Amino acid sequence: MKYDYLVFIGRFQPVHLGHLKVIEEALAQAGRVIVICGSARQAVSPRNPFTLAEREAMLRAALPTAWQNRVFVVGCSDRMYNDQQWVTEVQNLVDKVIAVDTASLGHRAAEFRVGIVGSPPGNGRARAGHYLDLFPQWQREPVEELSAIDAGRIREALFNDDGARFGACRNDLPAAVYDWLLRFRERDVYAQLAAEQRFLQAFRQSWAGAPYPPTFVTVDAVVIHSGHILLVRRRGMPGKGLWALPGGFVNQDEPIRDAVIRELKEETRLKVPSPVLAGSIRASRVFDHPQRSLRGRTITHAFLIELAPTGEGLPKVRGGDDADRAQWVPLFEFNRMEASLFEDHFYIVSWFLGQI
Repeated sequence: MKYDYLVFIGRFQPVHLGHLKVIEEALAQAGRVIVICGSARQAVSPRNPFTLAEREAMLRAALPTAWQNRVFVVGCSDRMYNDQQWVTEVQNLVDKVIAVDTASLGHRAAEFRVGIVGSPPGNGRARAGHYLDLFPQWQREPVEELSAIDAGRIREALFNDDGARFGACRNDLPAAVYDWLLRFRERDVYAQLAAEQRFLQAFRQSWAGAPYPPTFVTVDAVVIHSGHILLVRRRGMPGKGLWALPGGFVNQDEPIRDAVIRELKEETRLKVPSPVLAGSIRASRVFDHPQRSLRGRTITHAFLIELAPTGEGLPKVRGGDDADRAQWVPLFEFNRMEASLFEDHFYIVSWFLGQI
């Protein structure tokens, strides 16, 4: 074998025949394949509808018996705004898998031949695999993908028809995964995700007649007080029921800094005067990941607001406007809430906390 381990990174939403082809070719080159599922702890959405456990279940159902013990499945967070954190997590995951797999050998991970699979140069999808350049220590093993298979098209068919379009996707999926997805369509979470997908389609259709797709500008408030962060629970779609930063769209007639104070007050009824809030802004940053919002291209301006203790405890808050609840959350609890946060809000807060 050319390698002891080959690393295969993807989202697997859902697992399809293209993924199996990559794994088959990787196993021809390596003794083991380490499958790393991205978006492992994000809240489910029409773009990421399946949990890490569900994706592993799909993959295990599709793998031939002879491959089962040669394929490891682990999950990593996206770390949208910190590539080095993401790289470190992937490196740690690979190191731990190898350590557990070879515990009886007494070797270190660095002593094994490790590579990473990706599209060969010139492939039309190679640009999407730019992350492979972040792992120069692992030799890249070119693996040709089945370019005709589009996971986004499969998800669209899964959520947007009465079964006919999804049936047409059968040839792109392992039989076991197709059956798994048919069972998934009978669950309550499917109905919720399908409703959210319809909402998003209607939202995008509302500006479909524009001469070019709009770019939305929003604001988000990261309010910190005595080791707590102020969150709201979303009243409507998208992300109904998820926790989020207080924020929203910028009005046509207001400066961005005024917008964040307005949205904060509207959604939390925070009993702190607006001038005090404005004077408590400690930092701001633009967060503009192209895929940060399913509503369309949305760029947010986030503001870190640190409120000083007054001896009167945490200011009273209550949900208002687009939020059905507002709550102060201890930061140690927030760090475990990644799967309950809307869009990229967990990563926005994590970035600011790293600056404090």
